[in-house]
Amino acid sequence: MHISEGVLSPPVLVAGAALTAAGVAMGLKKMDNESIPRVAVLTAAFFVASLIRVPLGPSAVHLVLNGLLGIVLGWAAFPAILVGLALQALLFQFGGLTTLGVNTFIMAGPAILCYYLFGRSLTSKHPGLVTAMAFSSGFLAILLSSLLLALCLIFTGESFLQAAKVLVLAHLPVMFLEGLIVAFCLAFLMKVKPELLGVTHAAG
Repeated sequence: MHISEGVLSPPVLVAGAALTAAGVAMGLKKMDNESIPRVAVLTAAFFVASLIRVPLGPSAVHLVLNGLLGIVLGWAAFPAILVGLALQALLFQFGGLTTLGVNTFIMAGPAILCYYLFGRSLTSKHPGLVTAMAFSSGFLAILLSSLLLALCLIFTGESFLQAAKVLVLAHLPVMFLEGLIVAFCLAFLMKVKPELLGVTHAAG
């Protein structure tokens, strides 16, 4: 979901940068010293996962794990994703610095929504509920991110309408895959390292 430089219009770039700045400010405000290890680990996971990409038009299809970051980190997902994308842009030329704000919001915005919808499931003592909510978080985060990506292209110009449709359809398999991966990761962490998720008990 890295949108390349030179594709989006200036108004879309400015709007994305402004929304990301607000989200990062909120994320930094809500972070405390105890959450720093969680943020660091999940930033690294996001960085590595989204390096495996398949170019597709003005964007790329790849794992994101923003549903995992959202459900575990909440608003801290904004600075985590920003750092991961900035490093990818600087080290591997994925996306770009001018599109950093838009790319961050495309991935972090849905992560925050998943936090509010599914974040409370982490405190549940029922493994089945945790797994179902984790899958839903992974699936929904990619669905919303792909729709936001499509909207950014459409707002840039009607000529991108067909490309936007293709990008959303191309992410359908990724939605299911992300759901399964997020469900597996959370189930595993709840058993072996629940404190990394900010909970004090292991489900199951």
